[in-house]
Amino acid sequence: MDDGVRGPVLVVGGGPVGLATALLLARAGTPSVVLEAAPRRLAVGSRSICVQRDVLDILERVGLGRRIADAGVTWWVGRTFFREHEVLVTTFPEDSHSTFPPFTNISQTDLELLLDERAAAEPAVDVRFGHRVVGIEQDDAGVTARVVTEDGERAFYGTHCVAADGAHSTVRHLLGLPFEGESYPDQFLIADVRADFGFDAPERRFFFDPVWNPGRQVLLHPQPGGVWRIDWQVPADFDLDRAQESGALDAKIRAIVGDRDHDLLWVSVYRFHQRRVPAMRVGRVLFAGDAAHVMAPFGARGLNSGVQDAENAAWKIAYERAGWAGPLLLDSYDVERGAAADENLDVTSATMRFLSPRTQAEREHRHAVLTRSVEDPSVRPLIDSGRLAEPFWYVDSPLTTPPSAREVAAFPRAPGAARPPLPGVLCPDAPLAGGWRLRQVLGPHFTVLTSLTAGQSVLSGDPGSPTAPPTRLVRLPERGLAEELRLGAGVLRPGPAGRPPRGGAARRGSGRRRGGVGGRAPACDWLGPDALKWLLHRSATRQRDTTSRGASS
Repeated sequence: MDDGVRGPVLVVGGGPVGLATALLLARAGTPSVVLEAAPRRLAVGSRSICVQRDVLDILERVGLGRRIADAGVTWWVGRTFFREHEVLVTTFPEDSHSTFPPFTNISQTDLELLLDERAAAEPAVDVRFGHRVVGIEQDDAGVTARVVTEDGERAFYGTHCVAADGAHSTVRHLLGLPFEGESYPDQFLIADVRADFGFDAPERRFFFDPVWNPGRQVLLHPQPGGVWRIDWQVPADFDLDRAQESGALDAKIRAIVGDRDHDLLWVSVYRFHQRRVPAMRVGRVLFAGDAAHVMAPFGARGLNSGVQDAENAAWKIAYERAGWAGPLLLDSYDVERGAAADENLDVTSATMRFLSPRTQAEREHRHAVLTRSVEDPSVRPLIDSGRLAEPFWYVDSPLTTPPSAREVAAFPRAPGAARPPLPGVLCPDAPLAGGWRLRQVLGPHFTVLTSLTAGQSVLSGDPGSPTAPPTRLVRLPERGLAEELRLGAGVLRPGPAGRPPRGGAARRGSGRRRGGVGGRAPACDWLGPDALKWLLHRSATRQRDTTSRGASS
């Protein structure tokens, strides 16, 4: 599994983002050492619980997406209430391109256990619990982490480091990076409660100003095993210990569950923060997940964006180690994922202004929208209980062939809007002959998409060379996704973000050691018909040679 480069990649933090990073690196043939400060895995409450379907696709590429969906609770409907009135019903239709539901709820504890199991079975991933990082040094060749263990201090060397060590990131502190932003004064009380609420189907239910939490809100989310996650907004001076001792906590739960039997499994309080690092790349250190950005959880954008950080970082590190990347490829990590963090912070900040207004104008707006929504459907879209997680678009990335000025001007950027299939937008999924699906075969190589004609195989490829990354040719049926994308032929980068350009030309990184992918020349260029013929011919020739060797062996 080793890619031949001296030293692994260091991943600091053994939570979901750190483990996803390690597994995605392993898929690209890159070994890693995961340094986790905790002495063992701690099963502590639900915490992050909602995984979006496109993130399940990423996790499926390391063998976990389907297992997570099967282990979790899927939901298709979100209901919003103002006092005793149901004012908004949001339904997520099935995506004809995806095999996964729109959202799957699974506790972070259970997600981590699945990731642990998968990491333990992967020879290229070395997870070290009880390894607390106390120092970070880097130079042009690599990164050294000084670590304290129960046996004393030692050093680990790696070519790169991914800091996924959470909101209180040690690596961020050691590198002296600020974590600028703001915090909200109100607290949120969260509890995992096992009870039968009698609902017909698992649904997200959000309550504004219910009689059992007047002036504030409550959110109910289903979990596996008949467990519900309940979030109450509570005052800044709320004291959990006092509430437990006085019976006030039980009264809060009883106000929701009534006389039904219930078990309180876990309870905690926290404040929301909106913060991010000024740069997500510092030399050979890349920040991911909460170490790079924290945001209010309404909309489930934290964990999901962290896994997307992991995917983006993994393939770029792997390409740099292999010598297929120019000096600017790692810079594009900050460009792309920094823009995604900014978008998520903008969206969640707007949500928090609605949920927890700070000014008189914000309070009046919230009250007017909620009051009018009872009778006036036209204002209901203004109710903001959390704009749910979605993939970011890289139309402005230096790795993306720019769409036309008209397409850029018309591109919808509002949360939840349907994105047209432009370069930089997440490539849709599609069934392939033989039981494969398109997203299943994307990365860590480049993917050439073209139309399928009679007598051709669906998949073929070129394993690459010391100066060029591997390429896989995927032929799509002429009807369906190929038609929807108006596809002649095109090349997708290793991450699945990016629809190929139209008109029978392809887009790719040049794949050369000097100024290749992320080099000083444009990272993506157009391949004309002759170059495209060469690329397809190289893949077809490689396939014939492989077939001939197989037949003679």
